[in-house]
Amino acid sequence: MDIQTWTFIIVGLTFALYIGIAIWSRAGSTKEFYVAGGGVSPLANGLATGADWMSAASFLGMAGIIAFAGYDGSVYLMGWTGGYVLLALLLAPYLRKFGKFTVPDFIGDRYYSNVARTVAVVAALFVSFTYVAGQMRGVGVVFSRFLDVEVNTGVYIGMAVVFFYAFLGGMKGITYTQVAQYCVLIFAFMVPAIFISLMVTGNPVPQLGFASTGEDGVYLLDKLDGLMTELGFTAYTDGTKSMTDMLFITAALMMGTAGLPHVIIRFFTVPKVSDARKSAGYALLFIAILYTTAPAIAVFARTNLIETVEDTPYEEIPAWFTKWENTGLIAWTDKNGDGKIQYLPGSAVEGRQPEFVEGRGAQGQRMISNASASANELYVDRDITVLANPEIAGLPNWIIALVAAGGLAAALSTAAGLLLVISTSISHDLIKKQIAPDISDKKELWVARFSALLAVVVAGYFGIHPPGFVASVTALAFGLAASSFFPAIIMGIFSKRMNREGAITGMVAGLGITCYYIARFKLGWIGNPETSTQEHWWWGISPEGFGTMGMLVNFAVSILVSRFTPAPPEEVQGIVENIRIPSGAGEAIEH
Repeated sequence: MDIQTWTFIIVGLTFALYIGIAIWSRAGSTKEFYVAGGGVSPLANGLATGADWMSAASFLGMAGIIAFAGYDGSVYLMGWTGGYVLLALLLAPYLRKFGKFTVPDFIGDRYYSNVARTVAVVAALFVSFTYVAGQMRGVGVVFSRFLDVEVNTGVYIGMAVVFFYAFLGGMKGITYTQVAQYCVLIFAFMVPAIFISLMVTGNPVPQLGFASTGEDGVYLLDKLDGLMTELGFTAYTDGTKSMTDMLFITAALMMGTAGLPHVIIRFFTVPKVSDARKSAGYALLFIAILYTTAPAIAVFARTNLIETVEDTPYEEIPAWFTKWENTGLIAWTDKNGDGKIQYLPGSAVEGRQPEFVEGRGAQGQRMISNASASANELYVDRDITVLANPEIAGLPNWIIALVAAGGLAAALSTAAGLLLVISTSISHDLIKKQIAPDISDKKELWVARFSALLAVVVAGYFGIHPPGFVASVTALAFGLAASSFFPAIIMGIFSKRMNREGAITGMVAGLGITCYYIARFKLGWIGNPETSTQEHWWWGISPEGFGTMGMLVNFAVSILVSRFTPAPPEEVQGIVENIRIPSGAGEAIEH
């Protein structure tokens, strides 16, 4: 069978499974919609957390960005894994002890202020919409290739599927759907990695294979370094980012992980505090399987790509190239008329989006209009690295289709979790807690579902008009979470002296300066374009890393303001004292 038939079969079966689970586990109350009834087992929660965490950025984007950035891409590995350890040790047990439904709920009660709650809701919406844009983009990339549709059409299909099970089941449906999605995505990620590792190095363990020798007796990393330098690139194992920027990006990813509302809310779904710790341990194990494999896939993919396309006549290029070319995610222009594809520094492969010319070139290739290199120019979208890798390596069609199903599982699982955060922030923290406190349970449930519908529409828009590649867009969300939530949560748990005035001004200051920086240097929405380039970054910090600076501003402003304003009430200080001992918590409740 061809790839498209296999894709219809495997993706169709997995979608039927997700929808079946959603119908079986549909929520009948707000508690089931928000925290799955508080009765999820640690193992199931660990699997669901792994799927929630391993988004399109992890499945598609991380290997892609490591493949093209080399050593510089390691910040994503260090930041995301280190951040999860931080979350499991410093936050999860204490937040579970507090027993609230959402992060804005915790902030509103801990800082005894609806203003604080509202600021937290705004921050949650900023973070979640930025994050979900990357997921919907990932869904569109997968569908565009394997269903032979435009990327935008792929986004629309993904919107419909994720809305269906998020609308019906809420956290209950999402949790058990994510258990299935983890199994699908990890199988889809590991099977081609094992096959390619065996083909290239003879070692079935990808984590060891990419550090082994190939059939020619040369270490694979040394071979890739040689290929890169021969073509004029920096060696793969050398970095180009400054140490300052590497440090700030890593810290932003770590602190942002610990402040992500869609991950934190998962720890409210287990019965006990000890179960929160156990589920965090399971999740770390399940996440490590993928994260330790991603660098190997990146090395395999970059090596295979260079060896396949470099100096190859277009008429001899494999079919996978033209398939991806039809989606607009690979493109090439023949500037010197020799009919050969060349892979050179300074071409579109370095990250800028191409502008396409109507019609085709002399060789039948899709033409790039903004080519600026002196020779032939190639554009490869980083987000297709994992998806195209099995095709480049010549693996069986069923494996290629399996990877497509895995990419969809990764993107949809995280998108569903984010949509739940958005809908609960509006229905529970805004409507129930502030605007209409007497609203019935049934009406609140319908408000949550209607909010999910609005969230899907907005998420789809950002998926169609993303501000960058999947992993880089997601990194922006982590920066926003680090600059807003992380200081407020940490000080809310460990500082009895932190009051509402300090927390509110800190969140506003941290989130505000980070949004300004991203809007100016990443999106180009404000400021003079001539002074909004990389050369004008403050202290050489990229937009992906500026969340760390926003976090430091948040901490500084919060501490300073709290010292000149009244201390929190005695009962609030008592709550802080109580949650520091993460034991004896019952189910998640409303206070």
